[in-house]
Amino acid sequence: MSDGWWTWAGAAIALVLVVAGVWLLLSSRSGSRDAATRPARDTFRRDDEAPPPPRKRLAVVVNPTKLEGGGTDVRARIRAVCAGQGWAEPLFIETEEHDVGFGQTRQALEAGVDVVCAFGGDGTVRAVAQEMVGSGVPMGLLPGGTGNLLARNLELPTDDLDRAVTVALSGRNRHIDVGWMTLDPGEAHLEEHVGEGSSVGTRRHAFLVMAGLGLDAAIMEDTSEKLKARIGWTAYVPAGLKNILVERFRAHLSLDGGPTRTHRARTVLIGNCGRLTGGINLMPDARPDDGTLDVAVIAPKGITAWLAVVAKVLTKSSRPTQTLDRYRCQSVGVRVDHDQKVELDGDIIGEARHIEVEVQPRSLIVRTETGRS
Repeated sequence: MSDGWWTWAGAAIALVLVVAGVWLLLSSRSGSRDAATRPARDTFRRDDEAPPPPRKRLAVVVNPTKLEGGGTDVRARIRAVCAGQGWAEPLFIETEEHDVGFGQTRQALEAGVDVVCAFGGDGTVRAVAQEMVGSGVPMGLLPGGTGNLLARNLELPTDDLDRAVTVALSGRNRHIDVGWMTLDPGEAHLEEHVGEGSSVGTRRHAFLVMAGLGLDAAIMEDTSEKLKARIGWTAYVPAGLKNILVERFRAHLSLDGGPTRTHRARTVLIGNCGRLTGGINLMPDARPDDGTLDVAVIAPKGITAWLAVVAKVLTKSSRPTQTLDRYRCQSVGVRVDHDQKVELDGDIIGEARHIEVEVQPRSLIVRTETGRS
């Protein structure tokens, strides 16, 4: 072969070697960079070493007057159910004489709990609910009172604390309506504890079951708390007999801003739910989440007329009579000719001649049993 051929072959081999060397050099540098930036194998965290999510927490607003023996057993049972469900230690906050649950509920919400329960009578439930409206936090109902009216209307446990706590922790959320009563502080004479709520001044007050003025409020005021604790809802009977024939008053009603209707009445009741103490269904069409208020004007003149009212309620008759009239609305104003006792969910809040009531649809979340409507 000629010397020229060997020259060209040598040049080609040299070029290949140079290219291969450059490629190897660049590859090694790239690998070094990748190795420098890649975390070491032992720095990867295994899934089972990840920190557990924070446990959910329950708050219980407790009326201490409803606890026996200091409430040690009640607290222990609530703690046990929470632990069994994997929840953190519950937060217990007791009500006071001049704050029946409003401030305590605000404290629970500020603590960032997942559910707030009321343990007490219907007044405690009402105070807790008033602060929780629109909060987005579910409310649980624990049987601590005599009436437990909202729990009965929602078919929740009223005689099994462990089951009620379980429902509060793992039940389904149900959005229910809330009724609001507005009073003019310049006209009304309010009880001292009413001013603890966070509503505008002392003007607006929530209720969940029923509000009223007249006879029903007088019965609530005259019923002995000690007698209720001993014999239950039948404690209302003596107070009812005492007040059943009190003087009637003139009531002027305006439904949804319409024309005034005038009645001679012994009591005017505005209901979000229809079932009363003792299982009496005074307002059979009422539903806690229908966005509607049910109004009953009761005006019997004597014993015979009272018997007619009782018969109408027991037979669930919707036919209007001179002794019992029913209406449905979203708002109602009531004016009376002289001061009448006013109650919200069985809690006397004072006296007034003029009340305005409206419904706030589906504004409160309550934990109810799975599968129930």
